[in-house]
Amino acid sequence: MLKKIRLELARDHDHPDGDRNYGYEFAAPLTADGKIDGDAWHKDRDHCRVRRFRPGEADDVGHVVRKPGGSWAFHYDIRSDEEDDETGYRFADHVFKPGEYVSVREEYEVLRTFRVTRVMDV
Repeated sequence: MLKKIRLELARDHDHPDGDRNYGYEFAAPLTADGKIDGDAWHKDRDHCRVRRFRPGEADDVGHVVRKPGGSWAFHYDIRSDEEDDETGYRFADHVFKPGEYVSVREEYEVLRTFRVTRVMDV
């Protein structure tokens, strides 16, 4: 079963209070312990979508993709170059449950930390 996962920017040097309007919502299958289920993703990958949101910017929409070596990334439909993908830092090892923290390597190789704020059935 697919889950809708919301990530919001955690505190950092540019955002000392974090930012609930800066983040990602994506759909992915999770195992019982809250990790991304690679086998289930492979069967349902067309439905594993991502929406990136930022204040003052139009949302970017794309797919959750698995890269060579097993890492996970967000690939946006308007960008065809895989170099523009945003990679989840060790997403395969992380648990996606509210209150947990994960990192995403964004544009220009900036690594930002996000808090999982919501996980719900799609």
